[in-house]
Amino acid sequence: MNEVITTSQNDNGEIIISGRELHEFLEVNTEYRKWFGRMKDYGFEENTDFIRVTQKCPTPGGVQEIADHHIKLDMAKEIAMIQRTEKGKQARQYFLQLEKMWNSPEMVMKRALEYADRQVKRLEHQILIDKPKVVFADAVSASKTSILIGDLAKLLKQNGYETGQKRLFEELREKGYLIKRKGSDFNSPTQRSMEMGLFEVKETAINHSDGHISISKTTKVTGKGQQYFINKFLSQKALA
Repeated sequence: MNEVITTSQNDNGEIIISGRELHEFLEVNTEYRKWFGRMKDYGFEENTDFIRVTQKCPTPGGVQEIADHHIKLDMAKEIAMIQRTEKGKQARQYFLQLEKMWNSPEMVMKRALEYADRQVKRLEHQILIDKPKVVFADAVSASKTSILIGDLAKLLKQNGYETGQKRLFEELREKGYLIKRKGSDFNSPTQRSMEMGLFEVKETAINHSDGHISISKTTKVTGKGQQYFINKFLSQKALA
């Protein structure tokens, strides 16, 4: 069927027509703003029968914002009938033919396939967005105990984040999770990290042969810390 008036399709698969284009086709003498205001008064509701849209158009005096309306097919048919002109009759007949074709089994199937294709693309896009979250969830699903930072480095590497124990220590120091000041507390968790619950420090008493006892401190990544760092580093990799 030859296209008498340009139509398009909204996100819900409904036919929509530009109010301005319909106004032009009907050869209405009244300016568009006033004409459409009158048409609205026939009981049509914004966001149900039509939506208001704007576009910026260059003019000799600068840029002007022009209002238009995307109207649904049923509204367009009624507006065409209201005109009681030859052009109105022509537009209405066109819309009736368009509706008949639109609801044919072939077109219904075509729209269903297009909808399914859009859904697949949305799902693929969402999977891409969620991938770091999914990986991190898989990686730490069994992690209910604290692990060494070296083990966290292995976990990250297994899931695609290229690092090692030495490099991870450096990153954690640079990002303020571990103390980088040389001294007895070097590589210990910062106060902020401890308050966030990312690390815990295990203290082990060591009995020496001469009888004295020393305390060995080992920094471990908590289950919460594992989730935090895996999510952070894998998300960082996905955005790179």
